[in-house]
Amino acid sequence: MKRVALTGGIATGKTYIRNLFSTWGIPTVDADSLAREIVKPGSSASELLQKQFGLEIFNQDGTLARKRLAKLIFDDSEARQALNEIIHPIVRASIDSWFDSLQPRENKNFAIADIPLLFETNRENEFDFIILTVCSQEAQLSRLMKRDGLPQAEALKRLSAQLPPSQKIPFADFVIQTENTFKDTDNQAFEILRELTQRTKSG
Repeated sequence: MKRVALTGGIATGKTYIRNLFSTWGIPTVDADSLAREIVKPGSSASELLQKQFGLEIFNQDGTLARKRLAKLIFDDSEARQALNEIIHPIVRASIDSWFDSLQPRENKNFAIADIPLLFETNRENEFDFIILTVCSQEAQLSRLMKRDGLPQAEALKRLSAQLPPSQKIPFADFVIQTENTFKDTDNQAFEILRELTQRTKSG
């Protein structure tokens, strides 16, 4: 089973692309969803976060107060690094186990892991192919502000915490421009599906 990473900046359409491939019968997994699972109350990751950041990043029921944590880490690069050092190794191991559990499916000999911080965590060499979603910073900023209800200054902090597309494009096998119509995005993704299906055929 070939390993494909789907990555791209925040609000560039990764979830939409992942869902497309899923509807086409390709196994997919989402690093963000795994990260949410591993910080449930009582988990080892939750305990590590409490030791690192204190109780103020948790709600009274023990769940993670995501907005408070987000504000903390995007205002403090050292806090963001500390968070990544706790969460990313566990997510990485979960994704590796997921790939190892898969079997080829109806001539689809690849699976996709949606990993937003693929390049930021230096994981690009762990995959056979990389799909990168991109759009202009203006579109990205507008989407992020609308989606998360953020003021411009806060949205810009989130964008600046990730590498710019120019540093990712040279290392991607496929680039999907998501700024145009959904039909255009769908067509780009479908062409990638066809090429990956061809390039990962056994024998």
